Amino acid sequence: VQLQASGGGLVQPGSSLRLSCAASGFTDYVAIGWFRQAPGKVREGLSCISSRDGTTYYADSVKGRFTISRDNAKNTVYLQMNSLRPEDTAVYYCNAKMYSGVAYWGKGTLVTVSS
Repeated sequence: VQLQASGGGLVQPGSSLRLSCAASGFTDYVAIGWFRQAPGKVREGLSCISSRDGTTYYADSVKGRFTISRDNAKNTVYLQMNSLRPEDTAVYYCNAKMYSGVAYWGKGTLVTVSS
C-alpha cells in the first residue's frame, strides 16, 4: 500500500492550492482522508471521502474553503484548498482506512501560507 501526497508549497494568504493523494496497492477501502499537523500541534482530521458512495466529511475549520474529490481512474484523491490562511500552515497527510481497521499514511506535503 502506498499513498503519495503532493502539491504543497508556499503561497500568500487568500491563495489556493490543490493537494493530490495518489494511492496504489489496494482497491477496497472505507475512506481516504486528509489530515494536517502544524508545528507543536496535534494531527487534525480535515476531510474524508468514502469509497462506496463518495460521501464527504469536513471539519469545521475547513468547511466552505476546502473541497475533497476523487478520480477513480487515476486512483487519486484531491484536496482543493481556497482562501488559505496563515493558520492553514502545516504538513498535510493523506490516510486510507481499510475495512480490516488498518489505516495507512503517506508522507506529508508541506503547505506554508505566508505573506
